[in-house]
Amino acid sequence: MSKSAKFDRADVVEKATKLYWEKGFHGTSMRNLQDVVDMRPGSIYAAFGNKENLFKEALQHYAKVSFFRLSACKKASSSPLEALRTFVKSILIDTAESAPSGMCMLVKSVAELTVENAELLSESKRLLSLIESEFAAIFKEAIEQGEISASKDPKHLAQYLQIQIMGVRTYAGAHDDALAIEALIDDIFDSSVVRG
Repeated sequence: MSKSAKFDRADVVEKATKLYWEKGFHGTSMRNLQDVVDMRPGSIYAAFGNKENLFKEALQHYAKVSFFRLSACKKASSSPLEALRTFVKSILIDTAESAPSGMCMLVKSVAELTVENAELLSESKRLLSLIESEFAAIFKEAIEQGEISASKDPKHLAQYLQIQIMGVRTYAGAHDDALAIEALIDDIFDSSVVRG
């Protein structure tokens, strides 16, 4: 008879995600993980294999939460473009106080990781690409519904939005002014790049 796990895996991954998001992969020690997830190193290794596997699950959890938030914005919005605007405001303004870091965890990971952690770097890039693809799909809906000119390329718009989010997040980290951030977000969606 095998022993059942005496921990809540989802809870451990959630706590690890916040820690990794705050400190980064290299800045997070096994001692940090042990303290935050309330598990001994042997138990962490038994459950996840190693620090890298736990980090990979944390990246996937972070992306899953982002997709869930984007889906909720789509359901609550009257149009695809409004859903994207609401999503961007939610990640840049509404959750700014509770986020462990001012940077997107995936972007932070791409900036931190090197070929020494090629698998984790690849996973970070893959997840960023999936989010960008979802943005492109929503921009395509906006074009089909006449919100945006049919001459626009959804993929290019998704790339533009990713870059803008990264930039505004960095700006927000240096300036504590929610009204200015909100105005910048509005500028993204009202710009000629998006509207034509």
